[in-house]
Amino acid sequence: MGALPKHRSAIIEAAARLFRRQGYAATGINEIAEVAGAPKGSLYHYFPDGKDQIAEAAVRFAGARVFKTLEQLSSESPSAAALIKTYGRMLQGWMAQSKFRDGCPITTTLLETAPQSPELTAAGREAFDGWCGVIAAALMRDGFTKTEARKLAVLAISSIEGALILSRVQGNGQPIADVTEMLAKTLRARS
Repeated sequence: MGALPKHRSAIIEAAARLFRRQGYAATGINEIAEVAGAPKGSLYHYFPDGKDQIAEAAVRFAGARVFKTLEQLSSESPSAAALIKTYGRMLQGWMAQSKFRDGCPITTTLLETAPQSPELTAAGREAFDGWCGVIAAALMRDGFTKTEARKLAVLAISSIEGALILSRVQGNGQPIADVTEMLAKTLRARS
């Protein structure tokens, strides 16, 4: 019974990886179990509601991971512009490492499931709100008002998510570089 928590984490991480690479619809329960190295029964033990429940956990897992990364970068960056540039370089490296096959597991999952799945939609909303919150806090440190910071943070996350899609389609990191460079330039000019 002691190995079961390991299977839960492995299932969530495998689902996030598969959704990031091939989307929600193209990922099957059997494939998640195989990649996780977990018995199929453990999927139903931890996720009795099936694939949607696994996807919700994967979205929360991926969202928390990005949130933690953004928080760390924010604490190490002298400005929101520097935070955006550093994050962009990280994303370019990650995309290149995957040979531009990966994407954001949250975006790929939500494009196929929101708003039909209220639980998944809520998990995605919480993730994006958290990311925007980190960037907005950095922007407020730079002197932006709360309202400006919130709007600019939404612009930043929306732009970066779009750049990830363009990078994947074009097979190179230039869209990420262009978007984060222009975001940083815009933020520096306004602060």
